Amino acid sequence: MQTVGVKSSMDSFSRGSENVIGSYPVSVQELLVIDDLLSALVGIDGRYISIKRVRGRADHVICQIDPSMDLALQELTQRIFPLCQNYVLINYFVEAKSHFKSGLVNHAFAAALRAFLLDYQAMVAQLEHQFRLGRLSVQALWFFCQPMMGSFNALSIVVEKASSNNFCGATTLNLLQSQAKAMAGDNAVRSLLEKMTQRASSAYLAILERWVYEGVIDDPYGEFFIAENKLLQKESLTQDYDAKYWVQRYSLKDGIPSFLVSVAGIILTTGKYLNVMRECGHNVQVPLSDNSKLMSFESNHHYLECIKTAYDFASSELLNLIRHKYDLVGKLRALKRYLLLDQGDYLVHFMDISRDELAKRPDEISVEKLQSLLDLALRSTAAASDPCHEELTCCVERVPLLKRLNTLTDLDSTESMEDNKSSLDTDIQSELLNITGVETFCLGYKVPWPLSLIIPRKALTKYQLIFRLLFHCKHVNRQLCMAWQVHQGFRAINILGKPILRSSILCRSMLKFIDSLLHYLTFEVLEPNWHSMHDRLQTAKSVDEVIQFHDYFLRKCLKECLLLLPKVFKKIEKLKSICLQYAAAIQLLVPSIYSIEAAADVATTSIGPGRSKHRRLRYQNKQLKSAAENNLISDSIMKFEKEFNEELQSLAPILSSSSQAEPYLTHLAQSILGLGSDT
Repeated sequence: MQTVGVKSSMDSFSRGSENVIGSYPVSVQELLVIDDLLSALVGIDGRYISIKRVRGRADHVICQIDPSMDLALQELTQRIFPLCQNYVLINYFVEAKSHFKSGLVNHAFAAALRAFLLDYQAMVAQLEHQFRLGRLSVQALWFFCQPMMGSFNALSIVVEKASSNNFCGATTLNLLQSQAKAMAGDNAVRSLLEKMTQRASSAYLAILERWVYEGVIDDPYGEFFIAENKLLQKESLTQDYDAKYWVQRYSLKDGIPSFLVSVAGIILTTGKYLNVMRECGHNVQVPLSDNSKLMSFESNHHYLECIKTAYDFASSELLNLIRHKYDLVGKLRALKRYLLLDQGDYLVHFMDISRDELAKRPDEISVEKLQSLLDLALRSTAAASDPCHEELTCCVERVPLLKRLNTLTDLDSTESMEDNKSSLDTDIQSELLNITGVETFCLGYKVPWPLSLIIPRKALTKYQLIFRLLFHCKHVNRQLCMAWQVHQGFRAINILGKPILRSSILCRSMLKFIDSLLHYLTFEVLEPNWHSMHDRLQTAKSVDEVIQFHDYFLRKCLKECLLLLPKVFKKIEKLKSICLQYAAAIQLLVPSIYSIEAAADVATTSIGPGRSKHRRLRYQNKQLKSAAENNLISDSIMKFEKEFNEELQSLAPILSSSSQAEPYLTHLAQSILGLGSDT
């Protein structure tokens, strides 16, 4: 009977709907407003409650009521309006984001909201049923709607922020999480938001799972926090000094989900390691189990354990691959053997047979000829049994070592290159005029993938800088040895005038200087640092640690080899230059000796054989003595002696002052200070 009464009342008043609601009794107004409210709760206009769209905001509405309504009913009705408005806002978001172009996270979030709204619509349908039975008042309607207000309000805040800022992917997840934390005092709302976050994150976790288990970015809408730059190829590692492949091929983007921030670096590295193995043709996948699925991120942090397990597996697999299959330590030993001159027999032979070619200017040298001579030297010495020698190549730089160092601005020089720029430029310009292949020759090495991760172009360049220094020191040493042999020639014929004696002492001092320098570079810098790196590599837990240890080794060697100390290095280069000029001047005496001997032969040919030998010796000794005591030779030797001693003495205070900040210079100072020849 009651149901029939409500229905007939509604029908009778619907015929007079042109009247304002205030023209009806309060009891009738209540029936009319309940009917309109049930429609407004699902976003539909009523007769006395209208839903108006906000201009410029299709997802925002304002509910308006007939002002003639009873004031008590108006107050209760307006309490319910926020729920109606939030429903429209959320429903609009669901419709807008239910397309995949909005991103997988928003799509999953919209699906979760749709399910939530379906439950809400079912509740409204039950309330309408109660109303048709005559069992629902406005007060009762407010009572049933009140528990939903908090949930809809929280969701509307999330939806509005996500829409206005065009959030997607991680930003949507972070928004949901932050809103859940803000609702810590309301367990029901917090639980709802956490459930929404879990539902929305399911698609994101699927992307994450493929990355950490397979090294594949399956991210069609660019939501993942790892970006791939396909323009960067692994070949750039061996070609470009500033190659960014390892750092920028895969990199972190802004907008990392807050629950993954602490492990973002591990996640990035895990996929990178898996990718390297796939690039090597070594297909590997992290072993999976039912317990390792990344389905959700619960408070027990099980997902973090899964990520850590994947990282440990990928790291150990790649490290073993590089260590064993690609023989990392063997390749580093080869670099030490050839570019750090640990094996010297091939180099002696090469320097002998390439002397004429290396004496040319850099632009006149045939690199192909040098390569042939290098191959010949390698095949003729103990290096022939080493398969790594086949990877060696020849190259000729176009600038002196000092200028090359000046162009590499990324080197951590302990002194500002700018502070020394003017003096460096002057020295470089003068050096460019007389530069030959001896100053610019260096070896290259073909580094295969994936070892190019550890030994990229930049690392190989640092090896080459050290090689050029060592090679030139060896050249200076050889030239001084030849000068010493000239002195021995004078000694053999017992002609040791004062200038020759003085020159002999100077030559010995120069040899001691260059030998001390080579000893310092080889046995006090390169050997201990290499063994220290070798020991560290045995304990490395990842490829990134290997890269770090190797880079540290090269940086330390460059520094202790004086290449990052412009003031000290300039002095060393000046001393070597004096040694070379001196050696060249002394070797000019060799033709003099032979010409004197030839003149003696001519002068004694007309004399009988019994007297010729005695007279020949007398003539030869007289001429040699004259040559040995020649004022020009004496002046030249004294000039070299003065220059060498002055440069050596000026190096002493520089080394002494620098050794306080750079303790390794103490060894060099102890070796070479006080080597000046006696005047």
